[in-house]
Amino acid sequence: MTSSEHPGGATNDRLPASVYRRRRLFVLLGVLAIIGIIALVIWKPGSSSGRSTDVTAVTSTPSPSAPAAGAADSGTDAAATPTPTPAETGVNDDGTCKPSAVKVEALTDASTYAAGVNPQLSLSVTNTGTQPCRLNVGTSQQVFTITSGSDQYWTSTDCQKDPADAEVDLEPGKTVTSSTPISWDRTRSSAESCDGERDQAPAGGASYHLKTSVAGVESTTSKQFILN
Repeated sequence: MTSSEHPGGATNDRLPASVYRRRRLFVLLGVLAIIGIIALVIWKPGSSSGRSTDVTAVTSTPSPSAPAAGAADSGTDAAATPTPTPAETGVNDDGTCKPSAVKVEALTDASTYAAGVNPQLSLSVTNTGTQPCRLNVGTSQQVFTITSGSDQYWTSTDCQKDPADAEVDLEPGKTVTSSTPISWDRTRSSAESCDGERDQAPAGGASYHLKTSVAGVESTTSKQFILN
């Protein structure tokens, strides 16, 4: 039996040590490669925690078109709201009523008059301001004018006698009415015919309009009436 054989007929085929070292190195490299692949799958390059933070910051930023929570939207609304102006008091520095705060209305005691019945003319004055004011509403400040169409028939100042002043204090919204009506005798007036005969105004269903003024303030509308 030779020296290369073991008992039982087995052959001694042991390789050199360098071969075993190379095999162990290859196995080690393979294990490292597998570990690296597993690490890449778990780590997923490109989805880091920094990118996740950036996305959160963007989604939580308020839209430029909407005001941030708790912020007061004062710019546009303040500019669009007009500044209120003081209410019209309707009072001059001396306490008298401004014409803009005086409303005058013509009045008659009826709308239709039978033959021989004279219309009774009066007026009312209202303070439309917000403060009390003083106004002269006497006969010296009153003017009554009766017209039919474009024809003026009668004016109270043509033959007025003993005009008088009468100042009254008007409260806001208060209306005063002339206490003694003026009677129209259904004639055509003129300053030259105060003591003479006057022409009678047409009747038989003729329509007339009365307008008045007080202290230079005219009634905005006329009062219509019919003479039979």
